[in-house]
Amino acid sequence: MILGLNAKLYYLSSGTRAAWPGDGVGAAPENLTEITKARDVNLRLEKGEATATDRSAGGWEKVAATLKTAVIETDLTYETANAAVAALRDAFLNNTTIAIAALDGNKDTVGSEGLWADFEVLQFSRNEPLTDGLTVHVVLKPAYTSVNPEWVTVAT
Repeated sequence: MILGLNAKLYYLSSGTRAAWPGDGVGAAPENLTEITKARDVNLRLEKGEATATDRSAGGWEKVAATLKTAVIETDLTYETANAAVAALRDAFLNNTTIAIAALDGNKDTVGSEGLWADFEVLQFSRNEPLTDGLTVHVVLKPAYTSVNPEWVTVAT
């Protein structure tokens, strides 16, 4: 069993995102930096559907899968001096994309896998609870860029 606390969320701290080395199965890019202030992270993958029902379906509704969607939602401990928090904030404010890898383990651990894509930061909401520390709720969705999202696996 893989525990949630062992999963890692990374951002590309410098450079431009390219396809994961080895056609999706290779070593992680060197400039992936862990987002250590991430608390709970939710990677949601879904498919759209088209109705494919006809009279031959025997009374059953049938569907055909269409486009895949991905959403990453996370809460971060709010620290303005933290580089990852600042990078996500700046991507939101400046309408720029940010490359993110949501892996089920460390970027250096062979077999770790997850989604690698350029993302738009669609929400950067600061939460200010009276009896707790400040957090930021971030919502990310794949961006319109020249490199498509990939499901990747860390290998040597």
